[in-house]
Amino acid sequence: MSFKIKVLVVLSLFFFNCQETKTQVVKEEKKPNVLIIFPDQLRRYSAGFWSEPPYKQHVVGKPDPVITPNIDKLAKNGVVFTRAVSNYPLCSPYRGMLMSGMYPEQNGIWNNCKVGRTHSLKDDIATIPDLFLNAGYNTSYIGKCHWLKNDPLFDEKGTYIGSVEAPGGHHINPYDTYIPPGKTRHGIEYFYQAIKDEHFNPHIYSNDSAAIGGKKDGELYLPKIFSPKNESQIIINYLRNKRGQRDNNKPFCMIWSMNPPHSPWDDKNTDMATLKKHYGADKFPELNDKLLVRDNVDKEVGSYVRHYFANVTSSDHYIGLVINELEKLGELDNTIVIFSSDHGEMLGSHGKKGKNTVEIESTAVPFVVHWPKGLKSGINDLLLSVPDVLPTAMGLAGIENQIPKEVEGTNFASLLQNERNNDVKKPKAVLFMLGNSRGVLTNRYSLCLKENKKQWDMPEAISIEEAFLYDNQVDPYQLNKIDIEEKPKISKELLLELAKLLKKTNDPWYQDKRYSSIIPYAEI
Repeated sequence: MSFKIKVLVVLSLFFFNCQETKTQVVKEEKKPNVLIIFPDQLRRYSAGFWSEPPYKQHVVGKPDPVITPNIDKLAKNGVVFTRAVSNYPLCSPYRGMLMSGMYPEQNGIWNNCKVGRTHSLKDDIATIPDLFLNAGYNTSYIGKCHWLKNDPLFDEKGTYIGSVEAPGGHHINPYDTYIPPGKTRHGIEYFYQAIKDEHFNPHIYSNDSAAIGGKKDGELYLPKIFSPKNESQIIINYLRNKRGQRDNNKPFCMIWSMNPPHSPWDDKNTDMATLKKHYGADKFPELNDKLLVRDNVDKEVGSYVRHYFANVTSSDHYIGLVINELEKLGELDNTIVIFSSDHGEMLGSHGKKGKNTVEIESTAVPFVVHWPKGLKSGINDLLLSVPDVLPTAMGLAGIENQIPKEVEGTNFASLLQNERNNDVKKPKAVLFMLGNSRGVLTNRYSLCLKENKKQWDMPEAISIEEAFLYDNQVDPYQLNKIDIEEKPKISKELLLELAKLLKKTNDPWYQDKRYSSIIPYAEI
């Protein structure tokens, strides 16, 4: 072989190796997509997989007999958290913590955003969409927002005017309100908002004119379609991107906030075909312990169980359509799917409906992370708080260096990637909050200090009405409140943890040193 040919061969091999290395580098640098899905008011054990091994051994009490094949698939191929909690089990406070990674005193939301209240997510803090947008992602939000102060800035037809002066001066809903463009929208590029608790009559505002019948951003659109069905189609169209809804060269970060299975629970707001198929009188003739399985349930109070379960199963179906589309597009393996909920649902337990209580049915939420390319499936017993979601999602996406120092949640990404990682310390307790209560939740106990006022009362309370704990190991249905004086050693440990967390989160109770005769602020 001549010298000239040898040189050409060497150069060719060098060029080929360079190209191969370059291709590998490009592949390695491709960021994963992020999809956060959270149906409203879905309690932790309302999913089918909890009735199967190895998950059923981690259930506190009994799981619900719910049909959820798509959630089950995510769980079995993902990481299932057995102790994820909603620190403040109420719609707006949860969203404030999720979006910002901060606790209420820092993010601005201490109660549901409602007409007459001033609670609102602060404009000047970075949120999940802000941060992922800055990291080079397409950002989108589909569904319920509920993080903005509700002012009368609309005309009589529901068009956003932006002023209380005529033709403005009207509200569109007592609770949630439209999020206009600008700082309040927090870095969301593609916006499709659903308002009002009417599952077959969602009130839509969007910056995608083609998706709302040619209307403009700020004009009310009424598709008259079951909201999960409507939103799933919007998401599938966004993923297909045939109208240029996003930049195909970028990864996407999407938040999907579904309204069901939130109330109302009646025929008008329920997928009745699903109810009749899975939960009708032919399968469950009576509202007995085959449907309402928990030992602490009042069956009369929980009589809406068929409607609740039907909306869970129906929501699962539409989640499955989106997951299947990701798979068809070849994006599922490299999409971090985070599935959770803003809080649980009492469903008759302790004679209560709804949420906003310390009991497990209210505070315990599902949490699954599905990412075939980056995580092995399994079970994790980490006590996970809502503010942890933002930094953990950023950590998994490889942009942990862009987590703002103001974020109060913990980045548990390395623990998910390697459960034996000893560099990340698991919390012993997490903070619990209500409008009239504070407490801590641990692997075994629930501690609650309840003030002598209702949650929504404006005047300050003057004393603690109840100070109790539940032993969730001995008493999984929390049938027996234990006065803190009955278990002094355990109570002392829990109260010390409470003092630490109140200080860490800059809680008003800590700022004012409230109830210092009970909470040992002086010891921290």
